[in-house]
Amino acid sequence: MYNGTSAKDYFNHTGEYASDSEVTDIIPDRLHLDALQVGQVFHSHEYYVSADEIRAFSSKYDPQPFHMDDELAKDSIFNGLTASGWLTVSITMNLLVKSLPLAQGIIGTGVEKINWHRPTRPGDRLRISATITEITRSPARPDRAGVSIHISTIGQDNKIRQELVGNLLILRAKDPSATC
Repeated sequence: MYNGTSAKDYFNHTGEYASDSEVTDIIPDRLHLDALQVGQVFHSHEYYVSADEIRAFSSKYDPQPFHMDDELAKDSIFNGLTASGWLTVSITMNLLVKSLPLAQGIIGTGVEKINWHRPTRPGDRLRISATITEITRSPARPDRAGVSIHISTIGQDNKIRQELVGNLLILRAKDPSATC
């Protein structure tokens, strides 16, 4: 699920991105700080976005007509039903958790930017490509580092729906030879 060598597992024999049913389930090792490096890329499976999910999320968190009503959405700037950008962010997080196997979990310390390049629509199949762009080790706490990650959320048409730059806190593995 990560690095250039395993990235090929996510492409079918024609070089196109594979759907969930074509990808073998691989359970990667849990990663600590020392296993990460700048430039490392993580890819996810696809996630299908349904109209029902768009409406349910929006009715609870972003109740705007172009997210909830097909007819009203046709007369909006989007010319049809679209997902809330916050649903796209939530799907991105779901895919990141499943494709970036951090031993201590994904601990966010902030988001530098979120850009929505085009709307997510019913029937879209989203996937992510997440690249580590910076690792800053803490001089005061050598057991941890800040890690910047650039995440592109991509549709089945290979067009980017969203880009996000996030900051994570990553921990080193505990030294098994150390005593308490």
